[in-house]
Order: sequence, then structure tokens, then C-alpha cells
Amino acid sequence: MINTLQENVAIILPENGLQEKLAQAQKENRKLSIKLGFDPTAPDLHLGHAVVLKKLKQFQDLGHQIIIVVGSFTARIGDPTGKNKARKPLSPEDVQHNAQTYINQLSKVIDVEKTKIVFNFDWLDALDFSDVIQLLSKVTVAQLMHRNDFNKRFTENTPIAMHELVYPILQGFDSVKIECDIEMGGTDQLFNCTMGRQLQEVHQMPAQIVICMPLLRGLDGKEKMSKSLNNIIGLTDEPNEMFGKTMSIPDDLIDEFIDLTTDFSMVERTSLKSKIKNGENPMNIKKLIAKNIIRQYHDETSAENAEQFFSNQFQNKNFEDKVYEAISIHTLSHNGNKMNATNLCHQLKSDLSKSAVRRLIESGGIQINKSKITDPNKEIDLLPQTKIKIGKRAFFELV
Repeated sequence: MINTLQENVAIILPENGLQEKLAQAQKENRKLSIKLGFDPTAPDLHLGHAVVLKKLKQFQDLGHQIIIVVGSFTARIGDPTGKNKARKPLSPEDVQHNAQTYINQLSKVIDVEKTKIVFNFDWLDALDFSDVIQLLSKVTVAQLMHRNDFNKRFTENTPIAMHELVYPILQGFDSVKIECDIEMGGTDQLFNCTMGRQLQEVHQMPAQIVICMPLLRGLDGKEKMSKSLNNIIGLTDEPNEMFGKTMSIPDDLIDEFIDLTTDFSMVERTSLKSKIKNGENPMNIKKLIAKNIIRQYHDETSAENAEQFFSNQFQNKNFEDKVYEAISIHTLSHNGNKMNATNLCHQLKSDLSKSAVRRLIESGGIQINKSKITDPNKEIDLLPQTKIKIGKRAFFELV
């Protein structure tokens, strides 16, 4: 059991903390309370979130209590991003919408019926100003400056707003209120999670342990998977989209995806990694990973169909045999019978910014009726049966 719970974990703090918590729970004949907090900043969960969620599911399957803390209060403040600026605060309406979307998507991985879901607005909004001052007095500025991004920004004379310094303290106070045994997150949450340990000790409570999972890199192979970087595979993506995106990952991400996104057995994972080392075509391994991911979030039939679609759509080089999404010309916002290439492609593929579309056009990544266009300002005739390929996976036909 302990080996399974420790599998793929990047950090356990303190190192022997998990064994001690499990032994204590058994001695007291109780469940462990395991916390995962999230600010509903964007309404879509992706495979990066699932790395942590799948570890939570292992604890849940062993009978422990999962507590999801929705940062309904902290999201309205704005968490430091880990970059060089604060994250934009959200409106109450955004918070409510995104939180509900998150909760709906959690069922893709964990049993929501057995999960306790709480909102930190319930206790943080109840604090009066003297309570806040008392809470802040438990933490020193020196302790806060141990957070890497704070330290870096301070050294570079980049402004740090006071509310950013308060944020980790509020997250730590969540652990006090729910009497958490274990807090989970990605490795980028280590500082905030250890703040929970500190505040629990100050409040003379048993300190939670911290379990941090690795950060899954996104489709670019560089940055962590993040919707803001447009490098994600979403848990609600359609099977064909999941398959195509997985096939696009750089070869050096294959081992990482095998470990963090699939539910292959340890024997199967070892075998797949050995095949790669022994010269197996990476495309064959990616197909197995893609089908496994689709089985987890859809079903077996969808996985088989997605593989067939990919073969027909992307391995068959005949332009005319592709499957094109029909787009009515009347649904496009335009004047007259022509449209600027950048505007047209942006409307067809709204998840791409106009600057991204321009770069794609200039690099030859867009075809209209088999012909590449390289001028972002080229005027395109809006005629029925015009076929447009945007990037590697988007195919449209005007009707």
C-alpha cells in the first residue's frame, strides 16, 4: 500500500511523514483528511491536474476522506503566479461559474459523491480586521521571502503587492480550519502547503504532511501544462482531439506521459520504456498512450475510433479524403465576399490568438484548397466548398 501511494511522488515532507500519518490513523481507527485546494481561475481541468487527482483517488480507494477546498475567497484576491506578476483577481460570478465547472469535471477522476467540497469564503470572509492582523502576526517576512518567486522578484526590484504576501498565509489557514492531515499539490505549491504545516503548529494542532506531485509538461515539451499557455490536453476534450494532441508531444516527453498520464501497470510501463530505448518507432508508443488516455476519460470504443480517425486524417496524405468540419459562411463576421486570412482563421480557430494565427500563416502552417498561404493580410474569397487546413489538426470547409 505505502509503495503505491509513494509512486511518482516528487516530494513528501517530512520524508517519513506518510508512514507516520497512516500508522496514526490506523491506531486511532479513523480516516485521514486529505486536502487539495484550487482557485477556480480557469474552468477547464487538464491532464496536469489529473496527476494530483489520480493520487487522491488512490487515497480515496483506501477509504480516506478527500477534501476539496475551493478558493472562492482567495481567487478574488489573486494568487502569485510564480512568474513575475500577480494573477488577475476574479469576479464573484467568474468564481462561481468556474468552481461549478471544476466540480463537475472532478468526477472524471475521483468519486465526487464521497468527496467533501468546501469553500474558503465561508471562514475567510468571517474574519474581522483584528483576526486578520492576528493571523498575519504568526508569520515573518523572512519566512515569506523563502518563496522562490518572491525572493527573485525582490532581488530584481520587481514590485510585490501586499496581497500577494498574504495569499500563502490564507491558504495555510485553510488547513487549520479543516484540520487537514495531508495537503497535496504540484511541486510549485510546496511553499504554500508548508505554510499550512506552520500555521497548524502555531495553533497547537498536529502538523499536516505535504505531498507534491511532479508538474506535467505540456504539448510544447517545455513549460508545465497550462491553459494560459495553450499547451494542454483537457479532461473534457473530444477523443479525436485527445488523440491528435497526444501524438503531437515531443518524443522526449514519452516517458513522462507514460508515468504521469496513463494507468498502465508498472510492468507495462517498464516494457514501453524499454521498447523506446531499443529503437521502437515513437509514434507506435504515442498511439498506445493516446488510446490509454481516451479509455480513462471516455471509453474503449472511443479510443479505437480515435485511432482510426487519426490514421485516416493525418497519415493519409490525400487532401481530398480528410474529414472537414462544415462552417456556414453566414456565421462568420465579415463584410462583402472576401475576408482577411488572419481574421478568417482566427474565427475558425478561436482558441488561437490573432498573433498566433499570423505566425502560423507566415510559417506556412495554413493551406486553402491545397495551397499554402504566407501572407497574413491576403484576402480570401468566401466561397462554398473552400477547404481550409489550420495547423496540423484543424480542417474546415465553408458551406
